[in-house]
Amino acid sequence: MVLSIALLLFVTLQRLAELIHARRNTRRLLARGALEIGAAHYPLMIVLHASWLGGLWLMGTGRPISLFWFAVFMILQLLRLWVLATLKDRWTTRIIVLPGAPWITSGPYRFLRHPNYVIVVGEIAALPLAFGLPVFAVVFSVLNAIVLTIRIRAENRALCTAII
Repeated sequence: MVLSIALLLFVTLQRLAELIHARRNTRRLLARGALEIGAAHYPLMIVLHASWLGGLWLMGTGRPISLFWFAVFMILQLLRLWVLATLKDRWTTRIIVLPGAPWITSGPYRFLRHPNYVIVVGEIAALPLAFGLPVFAVVFSVLNAIVLTIRIRAENRALCTAII
């Protein structure tokens, strides 16, 4: 039980810290003339991720942890840090385009256009699987796929129309 609570606490605190970091970066980017694109779908992302985490607290607390899926999730956390370190002050949870700023093509962006979304897809599945919740993993993976389809289309349009 202690390990499941510790893992959920880690993820909760991590996500809260990321939201604070993202909000700060968003304010700074907007102050520099950046524009937010696709804000209408942002509440869907908030509801999805809050429901995912809340559901894990309800269903995962006290369950044994699969070491394999725990390891997969922790590797994804290292990759998440790589994305954050690569984007630096341009990392946000919103689609923020800074006109004239070059595309990021270093770090994981050398290999993928949207590495953070690949990581999130893995996290949405791996953490519930670590708690032995395969149906939960499938349901939230499907919901995440729907939201990411909307999100990636909006982000690709924003990136293609940005003045670079």
